[in-house]
Amino acid sequence: MTTVTSASTTPASATRPPAASLRRPRRTVDWRLRFAALSLIWGFSFLLIKVGTEGYAPFQVTLGRLVFGTAVLAAAMAVKRERLPRGARTWAHLTVAAFLLNALPFSLFAYAELTIPSTLAGICNATSPLWGMALSLVALSEDRPTRVRVAGLGLGFLGVLTVLGAWQGFHGLDARGTALALLASLSYPVGWIYLRRTLADSGSSALSMTGAQLLLATAQLALVTPLFTALPTRFPLLPLLAIAALGALGTGLAVLLQYGLVSEVGPTTAQMVTYFIPVIATGAGVVLLDEALTWSTPVGAVIVLAGAALTQARPRTPTRSRTRKISG
Repeated sequence: MTTVTSASTTPASATRPPAASLRRPRRTVDWRLRFAALSLIWGFSFLLIKVGTEGYAPFQVTLGRLVFGTAVLAAAMAVKRERLPRGARTWAHLTVAAFLLNALPFSLFAYAELTIPSTLAGICNATSPLWGMALSLVALSEDRPTRVRVAGLGLGFLGVLTVLGAWQGFHGLDARGTALALLASLSYPVGWIYLRRTLADSGSSALSMTGAQLLLATAQLALVTPLFTALPTRFPLLPLLAIAALGALGTGLAVLLQYGLVSEVGPTTAQMVTYFIPVIATGAGVVLLDEALTWSTPVGAVIVLAGAALTQARPRTPTRSRTRKISG
């Protein structure tokens, strides 16, 4: 649901064409429409989580989400005749990635929305680029801090404090639910840094790796859910439909859309979807769930997004033209 964004679910190197001379497949739908669809799907995911938890336990919501999402990717892999990756080392690293990028954050957001509005959960999700930038300075030696990026980090967390109403002593805020949502957003960049350091050059396709990752996350939740929840005695329809949509659209279809966007327009453009998610999540929560909205929420969200955008800024590298002297 987030790209590192985010939100992305596959490393950029895994979706890069092997040669610039290869033709990209012709798309029937313009990438801008698919970008808008991905923004809407991920933006509404927080509303679907909230509706799902009204009828089922958080772990059950996450398990159902993963089951439906994995089914969509399995169908896509069958159509494209993709195979699951091979090698014990690859599967071991994917098990860790499945926990950090799927099982853990999906479950944390589900538990968080028991006590906080979906609007706040969506805004907390937008802090992932901030966490990612802070962690990359420590874990990735090639990511050097710049004044702009450090300023963006400070500005982003100032926006978080604005959203939470720090000057009021966080009055009326559920600290536990908010902490769970922020921890979920932190889990995404931790998982991406782990993938980048272990499986960046695995040789398998992005679709194959993501399918295996979701399959492993489903297995993890299938083991955990019976230990902490009882089998439902009734199956309310609306929450069940919300879970199905959350999995099939918010996890399965969204991954395929992002996979195509990264391949077509590159990871930098594709990850811009991160900045639309909290806007859509806030609008959906206020309009459809009648969630309260104070002035600090949209103002703080704008500050968070501005800070996140600055943390993604890269210094320009001047190009030097070299002239070759020919001596006769």
